[in-house]
Amino acid sequence: MLRNTTIRLAESVSKAPLNLQQASASLLPPIPLYRALLRAHRHLPHDMRSLGDDYVKAEFRRHQKVDNPLHVIGFLSQWKRYVDELPTNPNEEFKGRRLDPTVLEKMSAEQLGQLYELMHATKDVWKPVSELQEDADAAERTQKSN
Repeated sequence: MLRNTTIRLAESVSKAPLNLQQASASLLPPIPLYRALLRAHRHLPHDMRSLGDDYVKAEFRRHQKVDNPLHVIGFLSQWKRYVDELPTNPNEEFKGRRLDPTVLEKMSAEQLGQLYELMHATKDVWKPVSELQEDADAAERTQKSN
């Protein structure tokens, strides 16, 4: 079970400290933010969209009954940052970014475990096309030899 303290919830996950006035000014209410996330995912490749939509739905459902204002602001501000980084044009290519080391340092053991599981679950999905073709050719050769 994850035990969050008020101090941990109030900590910023980025290098810059959390400015509550600035964060609340740029925040969207939960439902419009949720809709904006799902709309932004329309521009992603099908596999990425499916994974992203499922994750967004699960996270918003999981945080639906949170009543700690600091946690709510942190949650909404991080999702707002994410939606702002997504491409707004279908012709734009989605370019991910590396996870900030300070974010990694502030993660609990449970969160690190979930991140590790996510890494393994997505490892085969995001292979370059050349690797996927090599894997398909190898599977075909194996099937023919049997």
